[in-house]
Amino acid sequence: MSVLEMKVPSPGESITEVEIATWLVEDGDYVEKDQPIAEVDSDKATLELPAEESGIITLKAEEGDAVEVGAVVCLIDTSAAKPEGDASEKQSTKEAPTKEEKVAPSVEKKETYASGVASPAAKKVLAEKGMDGSSIKGTGKDGRITKDDAVKAVPSMGTQPANGSRGTERKKMSMLRRKVAERLVAVKSETAMLTTFNEVNMQPIFDLRKEYKEDFKAKHGVGLGFMSFFTLAVVRALKMYPDVNSMIDGDFQIKHDFQDISIAVSGPKGLMVPVIRNAENLSFRGVESEVKRLALRARDGQITIDEMTGGTFTITNGGVFGSMLSTPIINPPQSGILGMHNIVNRPMAVNGGVVIQPIMYVALSYDHRIVDGRESVGFLVAVKEALENPVELLMDNNPTKALEM
Repeated sequence: MSVLEMKVPSPGESITEVEIATWLVEDGDYVEKDQPIAEVDSDKATLELPAEESGIITLKAEEGDAVEVGAVVCLIDTSAAKPEGDASEKQSTKEAPTKEEKVAPSVEKKETYASGVASPAAKKVLAEKGMDGSSIKGTGKDGRITKDDAVKAVPSMGTQPANGSRGTERKKMSMLRRKVAERLVAVKSETAMLTTFNEVNMQPIFDLRKEYKEDFKAKHGVGLGFMSFFTLAVVRALKMYPDVNSMIDGDFQIKHDFQDISIAVSGPKGLMVPVIRNAENLSFRGVESEVKRLALRARDGQITIDEMTGGTFTITNGGVFGSMLSTPIINPPQSGILGMHNIVNRPMAVNGGVVIQPIMYVALSYDHRIVDGRESVGFLVAVKEALENPVELLMDNNPTKALEM
């Protein structure tokens, strides 16, 4: 008998622990080499775990377990022959007959001081929830309310009769979601985050896309979207205001001579932020191709840790979900994030008259510890100027050449 111990591989630097999100096979199944057997969550991404060899698998961890990198999560009997016939038939023969349940004789328990009383830890949890223990059935000794009972307790939703479903679901958050939550709380408490707003007249970009988008797609195989305009406008503004492209490291400020732009993408397991490397060297085609590649990989769960590591500035687009205005939260250790929003036709004063124009509100959240008001407002104005005058400021007065590169 030859048994292979499968250990948790390291998903990336600084990651010491992962969580078994889902087993894709059952204990005792025959698996083929390279067959995905589990999905594991790290604090940065969800990855598939492939079988290292073919054989009968024995699971050594449960779904939801946190396991250290290098720990054994399953065994594969590589000497086992592949079973013939229907696997489900094989499984049914393995099932043990149901044992008759033994009913314990009921014993009348005496009430004690602990009956229905919350433990000190449970009292603290209930106090935080604004609940008392009168409506909770304790599972501890003699009916005592344990901390776990208090954690699972759901506050009353009222006593009026309900006319529809009143079900609730308690589900553990993935490691990725928990890590995102920790980082967001840390940003609010550890940075001096402020947000400044402006509005952008998108008509010039609309006109350019209307004129060139068909030729652009035919030539390059990708659409001419808004992200290339915004990314290149951000690159230009970061060069003008390098403090926004810097970060704090202890008592030091680190400035970058490159622009690695993180793009926030909503993936199946939560928020992903893949990075466009050296965006300052990319053309419109280069940006659109890279945005499409990274977005597809994130949504298909194929994004790697390396593709999400780093980044000097972030762009997030809440407009795709219909957001009119928001205050985006900084992606640490970066010092700034630009929020895009939906585009709405609004009346604007143009050359002394009122004209209906497609307007987008934009927001810049920044860390005031390292970015002053002059830089933050100037940065956002520079972005606005580039978006409202893309031919001159982003295309060197030659849109045909700029879009052919």
